[in-house]
Amino acid sequence: MATIYLDHNATTPLAPEALAAMLPYLREDFGNPSSPHRFAAAPAAAVRTARAQVAALFNVPAKDIHFTSGATESIHWAIQGALALRPDCRHLVTSAVEHPAVLKLCRHLEQQGVAVTYLPVDRAGRLRPHYLEAALRPDTALVSLMAANNETGVLFPIEEIAALTRAHGVPLHVDAAQTAGKQPIDLARVPVDLLSLSGHKLHGPKGSGMLYIRNGLNLPPLFFGTQERGRRGGTLNVPAIVGLGEACRLAAESLDGSPAAVAALRDRFEAGVRALYPAAQINGGGAERLAGTSNIGFPGHDGEAIVQRLDRAGIAAANGAACAAGGSQASHVLLAMHQDEAVANSAVRFSFSRYNTPAEVDRALAALADALAALAPATVAEAIGGR
Repeated sequence: MATIYLDHNATTPLAPEALAAMLPYLREDFGNPSSPHRFAAAPAAAVRTARAQVAALFNVPAKDIHFTSGATESIHWAIQGALALRPDCRHLVTSAVEHPAVLKLCRHLEQQGVAVTYLPVDRAGRLRPHYLEAALRPDTALVSLMAANNETGVLFPIEEIAALTRAHGVPLHVDAAQTAGKQPIDLARVPVDLLSLSGHKLHGPKGSGMLYIRNGLNLPPLFFGTQERGRRGGTLNVPAIVGLGEACRLAAESLDGSPAAVAALRDRFEAGVRALYPAAQINGGGAERLAGTSNIGFPGHDGEAIVQRLDRAGIAAANGAACAAGGSQASHVLLAMHQDEAVANSAVRFSFSRYNTPAEVDRALAALADALAALAPATVAEAIGGR
């Protein structure tokens, strides 16, 4: 049975071009780029090329790009580094719908005496900049906000937020894990101080990521050593860095047409869902969203059961609810959007990429119809008018 992958917000397949670029550095060009002999030459040149490719995606100088193992590491470096940079400032601002990499770190820091303000969102998942302005304090060390939500795809107004934080002299960290390569982010124009991403979210390899550090922001080292301008010690993972660079190059090339094409797939899918099940609820549908993200609530159903049925039919999607030790817990994102727990637990996230096709969308809709019918035949028959 051919499978259809609709969980690109969780991870993406490695682009063939990225794999091809990586292979030489797993085989013949295996040298350490910091070594003093000829085996270092090709890896060192490849790292320089990759750094320039990543920088070009964001229109920043290559020297401001620092390679990491992924967005989680970059997020920890940004937040903890900002606190260390200004030890007299013990206040952070973030939102209630951030990724757990941010929220769990913030809760840990609260136990160490750091004050954290969690900004609310409205029913559509939008963040209002005036809430941020009201939350800023003289001792605010950092504002850390996502560019787009990983569950709903709702975009935050990063340009307005960046202008606001710059006016108040507060550094801004942006979690761009879901946005990089899907929406243009011109850091030469938008005054963001720190930006993090993971390579595996944009068809690069797992274990690759980066932190952009604005020139002049003297963020303390994450690991002591000589690599990455003395800010992150440790031998560079050359194959992963090369794959990340190539993925960023491909993403930059696709930004002109890919978002619109992916949005067309999402819209085709959502129109099909509404025709199939009129009670379906598009979470975040009233806000500007990433092109490829569709978070849909199916009132009266269990989202986990739908995902399991789809998986058996060869369709990969994700629960709207996050799994926690000891059982299922309703999505903190949907609860922050003022959904009740039952609706939040009925949600399924479908996320598309430039590698999906209209034919796959139609097959996924047919599988979804079968799944809903199997789970609640009477309800579905009524919803689809006896189709």
